[in-house]
Amino acid sequence: MLTPTQRDIVKATVPLLETGGEALTAHFYRILLAEHPEVRPLFNQAHQASGAQSRALANGVLMYAKHIDRLDAIGGLAAQIVNKHVSLQVQPEHYPIVGQCLLRSIREVLGAEVATDAVIEAWAAAYGQLAAILIGAERAAYDSNARAVGGWAGARAFRITQKVRESAEIVSFVLAPADGAPVMAFQPGQYIGLKLVIDGDEVRRNYSLSAAPNGQSYRISVKREAGGRVSQFLHDRLQPGDTIDLFPPAGEFVLPAGSKPLVLISGGVGITPLLAMLEAVLPSGRPVHFIHCARDAAVHAFRDTIDALAVRHPHLTRRYCYAEHAAPAPEPDAVGLLSTAQLGAWLPASRDVEACFVGPKGFMQAVRRQLLDLGVPAAQTRWEFFGPASALA
Repeated sequence: MLTPTQRDIVKATVPLLETGGEALTAHFYRILLAEHPEVRPLFNQAHQASGAQSRALANGVLMYAKHIDRLDAIGGLAAQIVNKHVSLQVQPEHYPIVGQCLLRSIREVLGAEVATDAVIEAWAAAYGQLAAILIGAERAAYDSNARAVGGWAGARAFRITQKVRESAEIVSFVLAPADGAPVMAFQPGQYIGLKLVIDGDEVRRNYSLSAAPNGQSYRISVKREAGGRVSQFLHDRLQPGDTIDLFPPAGEFVLPAGSKPLVLISGGVGITPLLAMLEAVLPSGRPVHFIHCARDAAVHAFRDTIDALAVRHPHLTRRYCYAEHAAPAPEPDAVGLLSTAQLGAWLPASRDVEACFVGPKGFMQAVRRQLLDLGVPAAQTRWEFFGPASALA
């Protein structure tokens, strides 16, 4: 139980976290991954190398410390963490390992004079409180997935039934259960967790589901990343007939309910969760404005798919913006980076819309600012970030 005194001590560490939190979390990850190989599959090594994972954890720890006496204020961040954990199958036994390394890092980075026994005890109690919250929420999600029609617990073997090249960089994989049984439904916008063994090393990754639910299979569409160990393995070494392990779908970024016009804005491979939303919403007749930005025509995935949907559904308006264009490639609707003026021209006259956008972080930061400048209510904008939990401030 976290006492009032311990709560005050945790809050008093906020200035230290604001100035040195990233150094502390970087030290934490070095200890954790070096001394506990059993948890390595749960972490993306590319995010470790870039420092993104350390920055995300530092932000999360800071938010928790700031709001230790009113945890409802971090509900959105907590939901994001729970969904990521569920998709990678984080278990209760992992929490003591993380807690031990975190407390050790606080002492070693801040020093015994600052990180006194009282500070360590306070953070131990605070971490125990947070762990209990997350473990409880994750257990509920695991139980729900196991009980769902077509659901399952842990890993389930899926066979690759189709491998389709969508662009110069993106390949789709259609995955059906090896046992031939149905698969659980998911909410368009969610992602799936994969467990792979690459050259003897277990790795786990999340990929957005890129087709609407059908009860029989899932589809992911993967961009080949420079130096991306997992994406290159999927592109180069997996073929139809091969099997991989999947964890049940997760994610809090989902298709907004209601009848307001829906605006879907994607950059690059960010098209994948929005494509699932698009396919799911079109039969309802709801007006949809689909805007996709790509580097050029060669890397524009699913253009033929979107064009065909637009022919069948007149309530779908689609626009394409290429950073570069050269004939004879298919023409975009605009060339250059997406500007506020161009986005404004493509939005409905009424800004009372639901807007979802996905893409590289810089792209999403720009789009969010543009939507707000154009009068779209902040509460009606949603996004998914590819990578560790991070704000778009």
